Amino acid sequence: MRLSTVRWHAAGALVIALTASVTTPTAAAQTDPWPKAVVTLSNGVPTLAVSRGGTTVLEPGPLGVVTERADLSTGLRLTDRTERRVVEHYTASSGKQRQRAVVHKEERYSFTGAARLDLVVRTAADGVAYRYELPAGLGNVLRETSAFHIPAAATAWVAKYRRDYENPFVQTNAAAAETADYLHPALFETNGVHSLLTESSVDGRHSGAHLAHTAGSGVYSVKYWDEQVAVNGPWQSPWRTAVIGSLADVSASTLVDDLAPRSKVRDTSWIKPGKVFWSWLAGGREAGQSLAMQKQYVDYAAAHGWPYALVDAGWYFDPNWDHDPSWEQTSWIPSLVSYAAARGVKIHLWVHYDELDTPAESAARLALFERWGIAGVKIDFMDSDGQDRYRWYDRILAETAAHRLLVNFHGSTIPHGIHRTWPHVMTMEAVHGGEKSSGLTGQHLTALPFTRGVVGGMDYTPLAWHRPSRTTSDAHELALTVIYESGLANLAGRPEDYAARPVAERFVDQVPTAWDETRLLSGRPADHSVFARRSGDRWFIGGGYSGAARTVSVPFSLPSGRWLVEITRDGPAGLVRESRTVRAGDTLTLDVAANGGFAAIACRAGSSTCERPVSAVPSTSVSASARGFTVTGLFTTRSDVRGVTLAPRVPAGWSVLGNPVTARVVRPGQALSGTWTVVPPASPSSYGYFDIPVVASFNSGVESEKTARVHLVRPLPEGWSYVSDRPWTSAVGGDGPVEKDLTNGGVAAGDGRGIALRRVTYGKGLGTHASSEITYALDARCTAFAASVGVDDEAGLDVARQRAGGTVAFQVVGDGAVLAGTDVLGVRSPARDLAVDVTGVRTLTLRVLDGGDGTQNDHASWADARIRCA
Repeated sequence: MRLSTVRWHAAGALVIALTASVTTPTAAAQTDPWPKAVVTLSNGVPTLAVSRGGTTVLEPGPLGVVTERADLSTGLRLTDRTERRVVEHYTASSGKQRQRAVVHKEERYSFTGAARLDLVVRTAADGVAYRYELPAGLGNVLRETSAFHIPAAATAWVAKYRRDYENPFVQTNAAAAETADYLHPALFETNGVHSLLTESSVDGRHSGAHLAHTAGSGVYSVKYWDEQVAVNGPWQSPWRTAVIGSLADVSASTLVDDLAPRSKVRDTSWIKPGKVFWSWLAGGREAGQSLAMQKQYVDYAAAHGWPYALVDAGWYFDPNWDHDPSWEQTSWIPSLVSYAAARGVKIHLWVHYDELDTPAESAARLALFERWGIAGVKIDFMDSDGQDRYRWYDRILAETAAHRLLVNFHGSTIPHGIHRTWPHVMTMEAVHGGEKSSGLTGQHLTALPFTRGVVGGMDYTPLAWHRPSRTTSDAHELALTVIYESGLANLAGRPEDYAARPVAERFVDQVPTAWDETRLLSGRPADHSVFARRSGDRWFIGGGYSGAARTVSVPFSLPSGRWLVEITRDGPAGLVRESRTVRAGDTLTLDVAANGGFAAIACRAGSSTCERPVSAVPSTSVSASARGFTVTGLFTTRSDVRGVTLAPRVPAGWSVLGNPVTARVVRPGQALSGTWTVVPPASPSSYGYFDIPVVASFNSGVESEKTARVHLVRPLPEGWSYVSDRPWTSAVGGDGPVEKDLTNGGVAAGDGRGIALRRVTYGKGLGTHASSEITYALDARCTAFAASVGVDDEAGLDVARQRAGGTVAFQVVGDGAVLAGTDVLGVRSPARDLAVDVTGVRTLTLRVLDGGDGTQNDHASWADARIRCA
């Protein structure tokens, strides 16, 4: 290590030059030296400049801190300088490299002016960072005068600041960028040397910062979120960090993590990265409120060996997207956890920040999630870089670790070394990502791995196969599972869209989500990126390109030797798979589609395939049907399974007549079947359609099931009958058909949804849409009509999407005269009970009127509509 020098310039400026070079064989083989940081004190004002290999990366930029009681940005003099070598080793739970070695040169400069200010500067092979340390008694920190001075002509890839970091990156140059606040990280290039500006070690002692820039200047100043930072005692600032080097150096850098405090989680054995099947992007709010839909996602994850499924927003809301105050007692999540556990899958839950923002809430709810068996939480909508929010992060990070819950932060800040300090944080959003409906250009997508992707796990949520507006080709989309690093890879889409791409399924089932080593094979921000990431003895390669179709040449820069490379790329009719044998140092030449790419697995030549067996549940099938309350089930399998039991699993209060059917072994070509009678409770609390699972349990607890639907109807007194069992004279619906015992949208949606008003389910009724009329011929033989009426709960799903809808009025009309009716009812109106005298009425009309607000979600139900006739 070459030591620093301190010297006086003729102009009277004190220059403290930090340079470092290491003499290990690995470092000696590098063509580029370590960065060189130069701290200059001129007329009492300190500045920092950085160069690398003779190229000025950062011109002298001001340093300093202003507190309530001292301006420590000017009038300073150097009183002491010390240095030390920082050598550390740690293991990451996820990220671009599992085993990390930290070798930093640290120099401390003590300045005195209005008070003491210590400047601590770290130099590493992959960058330079500095922070301030203040003694106690200086009051709150008002601001830093810190600024990075980029050469004006440097190419820049920057995104405008917003509190959730969800803005696209654009290419410009350092001076030409418009006057605005910009996100960390920001990437610049000068003569082939890149510098990525960000911060590390931000916690509740601090206010998060971003970059402020004025057009025409290369200066990017550090700007706090808060007007002042509360300080109690001595204070350290975050590390102002510049990751510096070639694009490959920047891409592989772990500097942001290396600067952060050591792990605060002692036992990390429970922290398991992995693929997560995520229903939100394809299923939206409806998926978040549907146990049946979530089971489909669990089934797919189980069949493909994915360890997790994520239930997103909606699960603790009512159908109208209002908070359900009883969710902690009534949620179906524990049932889903049990279902998933029997298939080798664990459940993650979305939760809004405001459900955990007080100590009492987080203590109670995180403990509840642990009791339920939840594996992780996706916490959303923090939407702040304020000090109060970082104090909340400090608390919630310790609490989630104590309850052994993996964490995915959405609506959040970026990683600031959090993956080292709190290794159970697997990923964070803070990206203009796959959830966005616009701005996902090829240029933005190919800038992300060199900007946001450098600083830590990025929850972009790839594989949105169902989106026809997607910029990426299928192969480029598939490659994002490698290009974008995320310890929890929340994969979007629908099961059927994956099944329609079996070539993609093969690759996704193989790709891991945490890496032993990362290499950039080729790249240029906003043009293309090709990454190779190693897991064990295999390398996974992902390439993504922006713009027109082209032929590309990729340096195959893997360890020496011959490699089998199995490539998935775009073909004329979809994804195709091919194998090549390549020698390290060769060039891989491929044709890529417009905004296309490729994904590949490389293993040592001589292997028959690079694919490895996937640990998944055996492929089995259960079929089920019901006639009345008699349920029949049939079990088959594609491989031998043992200890099989087949039986219905009824809701609480129900019973089963008939014994489970068992077999010691069931082999392919054989079947196990049974028939049972299911008996509802003597006094049911609800009526309607009930899904009765017929469950096959085998191989010591693995399960497969299929539901049979039974229809439970409220018994009627003698003389009464349900109108849905009577023929009508005419029925005209406003949007879609009138349905018997189902909602207006039940058949169209393909789910046979039963009638429900304000979460009360009904066994019978008529589902319709305003404006509608249903007419019955009574011929003066009936005396009474009764029903509960309202906007059906299914309309609430539309309200949640559109923030409007569902306003109707009901009328009961006899021989053209209105006999009874309601005022205008909305999605949040309680059900209205109608009891109408229809004595002598020959023609009865049930009419639903549009409430007049112009919405299209006027789903109305005549629940348990019934009539008493002679």
